[in-house]
Order: sequence, then structure tokens, then C-alpha cells
Amino acid sequence: MFPLGMVIFPHQVVGLCIFEPRYHRMLDDIEGQQQFGTCLIARGSEAGGCEERTSVGTMMQILGAQSLPNGQTLLMAVGLECFEVTRWFDDAPYPRALVQDRCCDDEDVLESLLKTTESAVRAIRALQSELFADECLQSNCEMDIDPFVRSWQLCSMTPMSTLDQFKVLGLSDPNERLRLVAEICCERYGDYQRMVAMDTSPSSFF
Repeated sequence: MFPLGMVIFPHQVVGLCIFEPRYHRMLDDIEGQQQFGTCLIARGSEAGGCEERTSVGTMMQILGAQSLPNGQTLLMAVGLECFEVTRWFDDAPYPRALVQDRCCDDEDVLESLLKTTESAVRAIRALQSELFADECLQSNCEMDIDPFVRSWQLCSMTPMSTLDQFKVLGLSDPNERLRLVAEICCERYGDYQRMVAMDTSPSSFF
């Protein structure tokens, strides 16, 4: 398990940096399957241990890795499915847990809701690009035709706080996730409009 100070959604591609010896040990142990779990750190730091962790997380698949001369390892990984932690084990040699799958996609995604939410996400990202275009470009991805995958992609593309990200990840019904994402977009759209009007730095709203 690789706890992080960020939420990663299924089907989201991220870059990670491994620098602690315990997580290099983890990479050695998963060399065959190239999969590991991650969850949000509720309290504490990513480095050093002794952090408090949330009980919902995402399985990750390593897409590529590069070792650096300074001993660090850069990973490119993609989220698979989400899980729930049922039991934490001792942290030696690194955080480990017993997890179970969460049936996040048992419900059919409502096509009308998917379209409405996607329109809201595109609108907020268009306005967001006026404030910090570089971050928008980093979040771009090719949208999948599968409604379940597409719904998760919309989650990862929506600018929101870490707390809101965790709320979204914690919902097992894809339609509830889409409704919450659309609601967050509406709230954030007003914030961004005020920032554009006042030419204010985005950091003042976090």
C-alpha cells in the first residue's frame, strides 16, 4: 500500500516519485504483478510513516518506471478499481492492508446525467483555463466511449478540493458520483468567475 496526500480515481493516469527505502522494497515485492494500492492520508505526512489513512482507495497498475541517478524512481501508473480496507497490518516493511472490492459500477450510468455532467466539467475547465492553463493541459485525456470509464474520467478532470475528491471516490453509485461532480462544478464555476473578474490568484480560494 502506498498512502498519498492525494486522491487517485480509477482510470486516472498519474506520475509518482518513489524515494523512501520502504517503497522501493514494495516495488521489489510487486515486480511480477506491477500492482499496488493507494489511499488518501487523512492526517500526517507522506514521508516517514505514522500517518492516519482513509479506508477507501484505488488499485494501481504500473505502466512504466525509470530509475534516477539519485536513487529515486519515477512511476507512471493508472488507477484500476476502487477498494475498501478491512484491516491494516503492521507497517513493516511498508504499509500493508487486507482489502475488498467495492461494487462501484453495479448501476447503469444515466446517459442524460452523463451528458449534463460532462457539459458542466467542460464549462468549468474552459473557465479554469483562463486562470491557469498549464494545469488544464496536464489534466487532458482522451474520453472513453464506455460510460463507466467516462464517468470516472470526468471525476479526475474536475477541479475540486481533496476532501471533495474523497467524497466522490467514496460513492459507490456512479450516478451519485456524477451528480456530486456536477454540483461541485456549479459551486466552483462561481468561484472562478469571481477570480476572473478580480484577476485573483487561484490559491486564495483553497
